[in-house]
Amino acid sequence: MPEGHLIHRYAREQHAALVGQVLAVSSPQGRFDPGPYDGRRLRTVEAYGKHLLYHLDGSPTLHVHLGMRGLFLRYDDPTAAPRPGTRLRLAGADVAYDLIAPIRCEPLAVDGERALRASLGPDPLRADADAADAVSRLATARGAVGAAVLDQAVWAGIGNAWRAELLFLAGLDPDARGVGPETARRLWDLAVTYLALGRDTGQVVSDPAAPDQRWVYKRQTCRRCGAPVRVWELGGRTAYACPVDQPPLV
Repeated sequence: MPEGHLIHRYAREQHAALVGQVLAVSSPQGRFDPGPYDGRRLRTVEAYGKHLLYHLDGSPTLHVHLGMRGLFLRYDDPTAAPRPGTRLRLAGADVAYDLIAPIRCEPLAVDGERALRASLGPDPLRADADAADAVSRLATARGAVGAAVLDQAVWAGIGNAWRAELLFLAGLDPDARGVGPETARRLWDLAVTYLALGRDTGQVVSDPAAPDQRWVYKRQTCRRCGAPVRVWELGGRTAYACPVDQPPLV
């Protein structure tokens, strides 16, 4: 599933390419009604966690969630034929974006948008994120910290790859409970720093000196110390941790 860094990257790119233009909006696949959006001016593209929100003049907010398989294709020729299965095409004067296989592509009324925002915790990549609220939510979360950081109501935008790498950087066992405000703040600061690197490069970056490498995520051995990576199920996803650099709490 695309995590928050890629959603923010999509939002930034599409905002720069399309905002202020009257868009040609269509659904080549036919599974979305483009009527409320076609021929309307795009005011802004907003990312919040794993959600994209498009705000067009006189239209309900357009909500997109990519889910596990969703993606965007960019065409520098907006008249290029769309790929089969395109749910949504957003075409401006010089570029078009095709949305493929999302789990959500829907209009949101004011109440629906308000409910979505209320369901999400602070997003490390948003300028309006409340760090104190983020620390409080994680420090008071019940259960393992590795499950809590995947809960979008705690922090928005963190997925399995970032969970593994951020907890490694913090030296924190994913099974740890009751991490406390100091540790929660350290983990939040890491998320703010490293997700920004991921947004700018388009991939999970947990070591700026080796941006294509991971410390423990989907590895057999820890890249730092060589110990066998511990692998188990936590919070419905596969967890990864180094037993040396992330020692279990006794």
